[in-house]
Amino acid sequence: MTAAPQERKAPAARPGRRGILSRLTLRILAINLFAVAILFVGVLYLDRYQNSLIRAELEAIDRQGRVFAQAVGELAIPSALGGPSRLSPPALRRLVRRLAPALDMRVRIFAPGGRLLVDSAVLPGPGGFIRMHPLPPPRDGGVVAQMLFDMARRMADWLPRRGDMPPYRERAEQWADDYLEVRLALAGETAQQVRLTSDGTLLLSVAVPVQSYKEVLGALMLSTEGTDIDAAVRDVRLEILGVFAIVFTITVLLSLYLAGTIIRPVQRLARAAEDVRTGGRRRGEIPNLAARGDEIGDLSMALRDMTEALRDRVDAIERFAADVAHEIKNPLTSLRSAVETAARIEDPGQRAKLMAIILDDVQRVDRLISDISDASRLDAELSRADFAAVDLAAMAATVRDVYGVAGLDHDRQVVCAAEGPEAAWVRGDENRLVQVLRNLINNAISFSPVGGVITLTLMANPDQITLAVEDAGPGIPAGKLDNVFERFYSERPAGEKFGTHSGLGLSISKQIIEAHGGRIWAENRVDAEGRVTGARFVFRLPGAAPGEARQNDG
Repeated sequence: MTAAPQERKAPAARPGRRGILSRLTLRILAINLFAVAILFVGVLYLDRYQNSLIRAELEAIDRQGRVFAQAVGELAIPSALGGPSRLSPPALRRLVRRLAPALDMRVRIFAPGGRLLVDSAVLPGPGGFIRMHPLPPPRDGGVVAQMLFDMARRMADWLPRRGDMPPYRERAEQWADDYLEVRLALAGETAQQVRLTSDGTLLLSVAVPVQSYKEVLGALMLSTEGTDIDAAVRDVRLEILGVFAIVFTITVLLSLYLAGTIIRPVQRLARAAEDVRTGGRRRGEIPNLAARGDEIGDLSMALRDMTEALRDRVDAIERFAADVAHEIKNPLTSLRSAVETAARIEDPGQRAKLMAIILDDVQRVDRLISDISDASRLDAELSRADFAAVDLAAMAATVRDVYGVAGLDHDRQVVCAAEGPEAAWVRGDENRLVQVLRNLINNAISFSPVGGVITLTLMANPDQITLAVEDAGPGIPAGKLDNVFERFYSERPAGEKFGTHSGLGLSISKQIIEAHGGRIWAENRVDAEGRVTGARFVFRLPGAAPGEARQNDG
């Protein structure tokens, strides 16, 4: 019973961000408009401006009331029996009828007992008293203009504009006790009061005592509606609304422009990255926005570099896979032929030779797999490695001693140059650097003649450390100085047993050195006559200060 192939899941869909306004645009608009709105609301209160207008109006009413009260006091009728003077209502009505229109205020006079004597809003007539109310001014303009004006006025009046003001209530029969300022005036004090009518209009009133020789004969109350104050505050608010509309429009346009300069390139980068992800590594190109000269331009360059690095890495993996398949195929083909042939050969001697070939091929495959595994893990291990201080001089001396023990030099001598420094500090992974040095020495041993000398030369300065491995072999063929570091490079010395080396040693060494921020290269040694006397492999690493290196090492 065969298992059904698993269906590959499609990549999850990205949330849509291509609306009329993106979420980032809305956030930019909200932040910018929030500050404008706070300023707008704060200015529209205008409490200080309104209070200054109220104070100025009350002071003007107070001055007029004092003059009016003196005139009323002159009309007082002295008592024939030496009692208190009194006010004559008929004389007061005549005076109020003449002066009230000039004052453009409502005038009320109360007797000491609290009874209302005269009210300019009430005129006596043949059929009784007539109450007068001012009519609103006629409206100018058409219906549309008036609608727009009313809308703007309602917007201007929308926010709170009053303090803690008592409401104004007027009974049909008025008494002094209905008004606090009148009670204070009958007690000899001038008092002021601001109230609100039922329709929200300001009503300012001032009560002044009417006196004759310091005798309080009554109280004069002057009151007027604060329509001029409301109109002044409303006009200022309308001007502020106009300025706010302009600032609002400019803020929105600038916010949209700012959002566009940020969001559009980010969306381009996101779409390009999505195209690279879904369209394959050969499709899709990250736009170059470096000309912007800002962080988004830096982001685009970083994404371009990252994409190119990923493509290079994928190419390297593909080439590595192809090279691995090719290198493993050769010993497997040889192994298969040897196995097929061994099954048909009955001669024990020939069969033993075939079995030796099979064993060599198996060892070669095993060596290839081990080296390939090491090479494939190398980048990941180096990226996670914690670099520490390494003394290359001590490391080279230790490796030289190792090759001098138990015949590891294969009849070749490994020496260190006498002019090398006592200490040469670098930062890196000591095990991997030892691996590089061993690879270079093994390579030099394989090309050196019997009795040849492999020389390790160390040169150091504060900025960089250079270590060279020299041999006395035939050198490197012309034009192959760079090829020797390629994977599975197969240029081996004559007479060497086939398959002894996998061809990955120098490639792995190059990976390690470049991961340490260094450089490795190969060159030929020549004598004074220009003849090649051997090969030299050199790697150079950034140096570390001795104090810093020891501290990091500890």
